[in-house]
Amino acid sequence: MLNWNDIDTVLLDMDGTLLDLYFDNYFWHEYLPARWGEQRGLDAAAARQELLPRLRSKEGTLSWYCLDYWSRELDIDVLGLKADVEELIRMRPSAQDFLKTLNARGRHPVLVTNAHQELVSMKLARTGIGRYFSRVVSSHQYGIPKEEVGFWERLRGDLEYLPGRTVLIDDNLQVLRAARAHGIAHLYSIAQPDSSTGVRNTEEFVAIHDFMEMM
Repeated sequence: MLNWNDIDTVLLDMDGTLLDLYFDNYFWHEYLPARWGEQRGLDAAAARQELLPRLRSKEGTLSWYCLDYWSRELDIDVLGLKADVEELIRMRPSAQDFLKTLNARGRHPVLVTNAHQELVSMKLARTGIGRYFSRVVSSHQYGIPKEEVGFWERLRGDLEYLPGRTVLIDDNLQVLRAARAHGIAHLYSIAQPDSSTGVRNTEEFVAIHDFMEMM
C-alpha cells in the first residue's frame, strides 16, 4: 500500500489507466482498418494485414500517438473516425471514485497522457473527468513521448515536483521505466487496461486491480 503521507504530487495516465483501453484497441485494430480498406477496395482482413505493420513501426514514438500524422499518412480523417465510435469511450472500474476521493482529500492530480490534444478533449468531454485535475498535460505539448526521460524532465520544469514524493500510475511499462530513470519513486501499473482481454503481467511494477485499493 502507498503511504500517502509520502506523496505531494499525483500523476495519472489516461488511456488504459483511467479509461478502458478497449476503445483505442478496437479503433486501431478493427474500425480504422475496415474504413481505410473500404476506401481502397480491400476487405477488413487484407486492410489489417497491410496497415497494422505500418502502425507498429511507429510504436513508442510521438507519431504513434499523433492523429494529424496518421491522417496525413493514411489520407483519412482519423479524428472523425474516432468520433464515429466515441460511445465506446468509458472509464475503468472505480476510476471515478478514485478521482473523487483524491479530490476530497485535497489531492488534485495531474493528467499526463500521450494522447493528441483533440482526442484528450473528446475523451474529457465524454467522461467529464477533466474537473478532477489541476492540470492536463499532453506529450504533444513538449514534442516528446512519455517513453523518453526528456518528457519527465520537461514536466518537472513545469510542475516543479519532487520525484521522490511523486506517484505515477500508468499502464505503459516503457513509460514507467522512463519515469523511474528520471527518479519518480512511486510507480504503479494496471492489471487489466483493456476490459476485453485478461489480466496481464506488469513485470517489475505493482499491479492495480481496483483503484480504491490505493486509498
